[in-house]
Amino acid sequence: MSIITTILATLVALEHFYIFYLESMATQSDATSRVFNMDKEELARPSVSSLFKNQGIYNALLGVFLLYGIYFSQSLEIVTIFVLFVLGAATYGSLTADKKIILKQGGPAILTLLSVLLLK
Repeated sequence: MSIITTILATLVALEHFYIFYLESMATQSDATSRVFNMDKEELARPSVSSLFKNQGIYNALLGVFLLYGIYFSQSLEIVTIFVLFVLGAATYGSLTADKKIILKQGGPAILTLLSVLLLK
């Protein structure tokens, strides 16, 4: 795996740990309100808070499995699978929630995938 792919995939993992933090630990914070473009009152609703915490776990697991693929198994296949998963989620999010998600969440994943394809 190239150093560029390693760096980009690590950034994707770190981005998902940040999303986990916002969704599961700082659910009602100003940062979460700003990032997800939601009122703090909406974030304080128990149903929204519960859903966010659930989504946060998925994002944390993405980060964990990406780091596993990068640093422990050093498996380009594992990294590619999870980067494609991120790209799929970002595509769905851009179609259903906010078009900017494809760049915000999907951008680093797209760059990582390009580095996988071009720098084998």
